[in-house]
Amino acid sequence: MASPFSGVLQLTDLDDFIGPSQDCIKPIKVEKKLGRVAAKIKIEDDGSYFQVNQDGDAQKLEKAKITLNDCLACSGCITSAESVLISQQSHEELYKMLIHNRTAESQQQKLVVVSVSPQARASLAARFHLSIVDTAKKLTAFFKKLGVHYVFDTAFSRNFSLLESQREFVRRFQRKSEEREALPMLASACPGWICYAEKTHGSFILPYISTTRSPQQIMGNFIKDYFAKEQHVTPEQIYHVSVMPCYDKKLEASRPDFYIKEFETREVDCVITTGEVLRMLEEEAVSLPDVAPAPLDAVFSNALEEQLLSHSGGGSGGYLEHIFRYAAKELFAVQVEEIQYKPLKNKDFQEVTLEQDGKILLQFALAYGFRNIQNLVQKLKRGKCPYHYVEVMACPSGCLNGGGQIRAEGKGEASKDLLQRVEMLYDTAQTKIPEQNSSVTELYKQWLNGADSEEVKEALHTQYHAVEKMNTGFNIKW
Repeated sequence: MASPFSGVLQLTDLDDFIGPSQDCIKPIKVEKKLGRVAAKIKIEDDGSYFQVNQDGDAQKLEKAKITLNDCLACSGCITSAESVLISQQSHEELYKMLIHNRTAESQQQKLVVVSVSPQARASLAARFHLSIVDTAKKLTAFFKKLGVHYVFDTAFSRNFSLLESQREFVRRFQRKSEEREALPMLASACPGWICYAEKTHGSFILPYISTTRSPQQIMGNFIKDYFAKEQHVTPEQIYHVSVMPCYDKKLEASRPDFYIKEFETREVDCVITTGEVLRMLEEEAVSLPDVAPAPLDAVFSNALEEQLLSHSGGGSGGYLEHIFRYAAKELFAVQVEEIQYKPLKNKDFQEVTLEQDGKILLQFALAYGFRNIQNLVQKLKRGKCPYHYVEVMACPSGCLNGGGQIRAEGKGEASKDLLQRVEMLYDTAQTKIPEQNSSVTELYKQWLNGADSEEVKEALHTQYHAVEKMNTGFNIKW
């Protein structure tokens, strides 16, 4: 992390890094050597910090403001030694926009759109003991009372992410003999994993990662492109907020790849976590069960969305299952009815295999949590990775256990029980395979000019960037 000082910073707490499910700010002690004289940087609980010399004299220092882009450019894990201030991505920013709309002239107002992830909705449903449909309707009403114009579900954009991932895998598999880095294909929907890969393994690991965008960023492109045209506004006239189970989604939204230069706007302007939505409810003195429900908004003008649709395959989006079934049918004409998982060391590392006449045709795996990710990367480096595809997620137990989700009061069994309720509620949504969604099929024609067009590459795919390593003075082991 960049420092406002010259000289060498010594961290006395080498575990001060952002791991999954951790908050971004954690006071630590920092020592700085100034030539032969050692000075200390003392950080107070309120985030202010002082330089203290050997005589005990303290000088208050100006806080360093580090943007989300700086965080992405960092070569190591993000620490809070200088009390990192993230000012662009918070529920306070959403409040500022809503206040601006109430006070501004009509031509200066923005259309405010909120996209809610299914994982965040399930967490809120568990917190308030509601069904996911009731939660969606009441959350829609809550946001609209604050001044939001539309509330959408990112399960819709996940259809595109799954379809593109399926097709990309088949293309990679077909060219595996000519291109060494075609397989294994590694999932790309988790920004924590992507950030780690870019910073830690750079050019070695990036070619293996799927180029398909995450549901958040596909929704961002859809809102600022197709939906903007439908509403007869330009992209910068829309303020797009996503509600996510993960703090790293804030980093993802800030990537330069997702900035629309022509209109000087991001595809996703602000990301708030599930926990921040709970904070908004508390600040408004609103109990979600007491909110009168509102009809759900349809993303596509011809669709009626009074029911919520989701995808099979677990709380992280179901990438493994959808790609596995599609590849088995497309590549080997095998119709897979039931997925059989084989747990290995733990439930966060499992295998799925397609065999025929004693021969392995497809071998997939899911790897959740950084310990399993590191094992996977080491296998790749040694050339001993047997998998064709791996669903990679940074958080143990996947997205339903993301760092931005609502936490149980207490730890241990309370946390396990809450996670089980979230998983159960998440699974109550009606599942539908993306190929059967007529709205998605129609949008491939209307929005993207067909499934094989250049527009698809631009709107539904992205690229990654190796981050130059810097000497941080220590190596982090996950």
